[in-house]
Amino acid sequence: MKWSQIPLGVLQTNCYVVESPDKTCLIFDPGSEGKKLIKWLSKRELKPIAIFLTHAHFDHIGAVDEIRDYYKIPVYIHEEEEDWLIDPSLNGSKFFQMQESIKMKKADYILKKEETITIGNFNFSILETPGHSPGSVSYYFETEGFVVSGDALFKSSIGRTDLPGGNHKLLMKSIHEKLLFLPEETTVLSGHGPITTIGEEMDGNPFLNGF
Repeated sequence: MKWSQIPLGVLQTNCYVVESPDKTCLIFDPGSEGKKLIKWLSKRELKPIAIFLTHAHFDHIGAVDEIRDYYKIPVYIHEEEEDWLIDPSLNGSKFFQMQESIKMKKADYILKKEETITIGNFNFSILETPGHSPGSVSYYFETEGFVVSGDALFKSSIGRTDLPGGNHKLLMKSIHEKLLFLPEETTVLSGHGPITTIGEEMDGNPFLNGF
């Protein structure tokens, strides 16, 4: 089992592809540039079986329908943001002049609780990590030692909370109670920027002083 980081779009949102030895893969946050992502997957002869979203801000969902329709695969999102895919005022694209408003089709599956999911050869846990947005989730691959954290936790930073639905106190609670409880060697695959580890952020993240 291995993962790849693919920055996409103007905001260089990190899309992650997690693949198994049989060439099946999961796609996390296909934020933009669908054709580029399809070309990347085709070159490696990978077979996507599902799309999982950490949250539904526009820069994380822009290529959802293009990838979903091309591979005929389902999309998963937390119930708190199931309407964000179809509403530019909720996903934020309506307010950013750098691009057109984004409106995707509804997700195929709604995540309603923290649970362990098995799909194909993949087994991972859903961690509810709201704060950056109400329905933010992180995907924890315990055996492989990494977590896809979306925009909750970054290298030396944390997610912004000044967008609609953001809550700084709740974000800090999510980071403290869900992410920092993971083993320190856990690799953190953030929504933007470089990867990090739980241990590095516990020791050096200036926003987490006191934790």
